[in-house]
Amino acid sequence: MTTTTSRESVAFQTALEVIAEVEPTVAAAIGQELADQRSSLKLIASENYASPAVLLAMGNWMSDKYAEGTPGRRFYAACQNIDAVERLAADHATALFGADHAYPQPHSGIDANLVAFWAILAHRVEAPALAEAGVKNVDAMGAEDWARLRRSLGDQRMLGMSLDAGGHLTHGFRPNISGKMFEQASYGTDPATGLIDYAALRAQAQEFRPLILVAGYSAYPRLVDFAAMREIADEVGATLMVDMAHFAGLVAGKVLTGDFDPVAHADVVTTTTHKSLRGPRGGMVLCTEEYAPSVDRGCPLVLGGPLGNVMAAKAVAFAEARRPEFADYAQRIVDNSRALAEALLRRGVTLVTGGTDNHLVLADVSGAGLTGRQAEAALLESGLVTNRNAVPGDPNGPWYTSGVRLGTPALTTRGLGTAELAEVGDLMADVLEATTAEGDSKVKFRIADGVAERTRARAAEIVGAHPLYPGVELV
Repeated sequence: MTTTTSRESVAFQTALEVIAEVEPTVAAAIGQELADQRSSLKLIASENYASPAVLLAMGNWMSDKYAEGTPGRRFYAACQNIDAVERLAADHATALFGADHAYPQPHSGIDANLVAFWAILAHRVEAPALAEAGVKNVDAMGAEDWARLRRSLGDQRMLGMSLDAGGHLTHGFRPNISGKMFEQASYGTDPATGLIDYAALRAQAQEFRPLILVAGYSAYPRLVDFAAMREIADEVGATLMVDMAHFAGLVAGKVLTGDFDPVAHADVVTTTTHKSLRGPRGGMVLCTEEYAPSVDRGCPLVLGGPLGNVMAAKAVAFAEARRPEFADYAQRIVDNSRALAEALLRRGVTLVTGGTDNHLVLADVSGAGLTGRQAEAALLESGLVTNRNAVPGDPNGPWYTSGVRLGTPALTTRGLGTAELAEVGDLMADVLEATTAEGDSKVKFRIADGVAERTRARAAEIVGAHPLYPGVELV
């Protein structure tokens, strides 16, 4: 991360002073969050550190403006400044990813997926049904016809990656709205390798005949062949939708190209704008021109008023990602992830798929007699911030889990390199080897005397050598 200057210190200090005059507890919590993040080795794959410019872009008067609609077609007056930043965010995004169209309004990744699902339904199901019935205004439809149309929208099928194989809860997980919107089926991975079996997926798609084939992941440590996914989708008449929330930064940085670039093959692509993309917390939809009119109706279809301040921050983040140094950053993410994986493997830690090709590593800790929850807590006590995660066929389910997910985007932002990530792998292995479950508990554990303290001290030394926001001092 580029070293900040005293201007950022003044900006953040002044902001906290203003906040403290109204509610000092909030100001104190904000300052403490910076202190906590500075002192920890953050290995959560879905987190990163946004630049001071991105953070400052969110705290402004654009938060005060309603702007339902799209640039030039708003339901509120005086939206010219929101129009300017939304257009700029979209222009940067289309140039960055090589997309036909960008919709930067979604407030989160789940919102982006909801926009995508409903846009596909509207384009593939609703619009043809209305055209066939000669209906130009849905408000004029009779109750019986409207009920029939609603049933047709709800009878559609979606095929997505299962949660334990590395998919996301929005890819048809039943407690999520996606599992209630569609008749849903999940594809998994080869039990022997942990890899996607495209032949098995093709056979499943041919039998299930989904309207939407969802690709993408939140805990799959290998690359996805999106060209193969597109072939399968075309064979069964499905729309290929890719959720690249986790690896968007690798796409933006041109680490993932050709068959592994989702934007080159999918009809609709969704993403978050934080994670490996290193922007503000938010979402975005990219799509072909064919789907653009339906995607642009995300507000008011499923979204509330666009957050103009966050879209401003997205525009700043996309501008940063278009700089040459971002490509170097993206490549270092992958290099660091491989170094971490290799160190863990040397120490005998079991990794799902036996390694990684992207920004994340998924460790199976069941062989050490631990649940993911126990491992997560033991690592946290030792100064290593991770998150528990299910592994394929996980007997402990999605709450206790048998795995721990690790990611390198945040530590790469701090400037750590492959040698340091290898040492982090050794530190993790030390903690896992020293941790034992207490009885039959899936929660309680103990760490051998002195291990957590030594690990925490070394973790502090590592992060101390790579200060976070070094030019920002809060007094």
